[in-house]
Amino acid sequence: MAIQNKAYKFRLYPTEEQALVIHKTFGCVRFVYNKMLAERKETYENLKEDKEALIKAKHPTPAKYKKEFKWLKEVDSLALANAQLNLDKAYKAFFKGNAKFPKLKIKRHKQSYTTNVVNGNIQLLEDRIKLPKLKMVKIKQHREIPLEYKIKSCTLSMVSSGKYYISILTEYEKEIERKEIEKVVGLDFAMDGLFVDSEKGKKANYPCFYQKKLDKLAFEQRKLSRKKKGSSNWNKQRIRVAKIQEKVANQRKNFLHHKSKELVSNFDAVVIEDLNKGMSQGLKFEKSVPDNGWGLFTSFLEYKLKEQGKQLIKIDKRFPSTKTCSNCGSVKEIELSERTYQCTCGLTLDRDYNSALNIKREGIRLLATV
Repeated sequence: MAIQNKAYKFRLYPTEEQALVIHKTFGCVRFVYNKMLAERKETYENLKEDKEALIKAKHPTPAKYKKEFKWLKEVDSLALANAQLNLDKAYKAFFKGNAKFPKLKIKRHKQSYTTNVVNGNIQLLEDRIKLPKLKMVKIKQHREIPLEYKIKSCTLSMVSSGKYYISILTEYEKEIERKEIEKVVGLDFAMDGLFVDSEKGKKANYPCFYQKKLDKLAFEQRKLSRKKKGSSNWNKQRIRVAKIQEKVANQRKNFLHHKSKELVSNFDAVVIEDLNKGMSQGLKFEKSVPDNGWGLFTSFLEYKLKEQGKQLIKIDKRFPSTKTCSNCGSVKEIELSERTYQCTCGLTLDRDYNSALNIKREGIRLLATV
């Protein structure tokens, strides 16, 4: 049996006292992270020419600062330990060339910290959850966590609108058997409808939630810009803006969850193009890209397929899916303004549908080579 992980996110309703402790923890985690980063940065600058000495250099831990800053003892020590682990990950990613040099954490409206399960310090009980330093906190548990799932860690967060959430990471044993691939679908990225499939050229019909709220959002943002920053009225207006943005994000996420679940239920493999983040600048799609949610959609697809032993196939973004005829395989140049693909072999087809068919065919080819 293999160990699997799954996270569950719920709304938290802390009391004023509990909220104060949560905010203290946010601040302490940020403080410790920045202190350790400053010391490690100094070490890096002094020893970057001597790689051996740099590797052997001792790194600071949260315990080092507790003697000088007594108030660090008031918060969950595991949250501080996780700040160190996060910094370690950031450094490793930097040295591997996968990320930029770690930056200082600044106070934002959206904040979080992570704590771990040790000796039963975290327990989920009906409409309450027991957490370190907070004791029992009210929780809105809209879905059940199976009894055989063990809680590993919890991440507490506060979003811009002032709401509190908890993400519970669980661990369970399950042997996922890889399914025999019979039904395959290819998806061509479409800015106006999320994707076009290879079955009947059907679009996802994605509602542009962000664009629908754009006028209202702009109106509320203008009101915010006219208020004195930091004042009570400014903060009230900031929360109004944050609530609109939060609603848009939740609507988008809900739609993408349902659409990805539908595909996973009906197909054994889904084939997509491996698009990069720079695509939006290259194709000048501007605000349509963040509204589309393609990246989030593909991550939902990936984990949902994996849970059922199915596969997500990503083909090279340089594959000429748009330029290739899905009937005869010939390749020709096609302008972005041309919405119909016409080939000398007699094929006349919607360009996105033609592209989806090519993506599916390439995905089947890759599956056959594995």
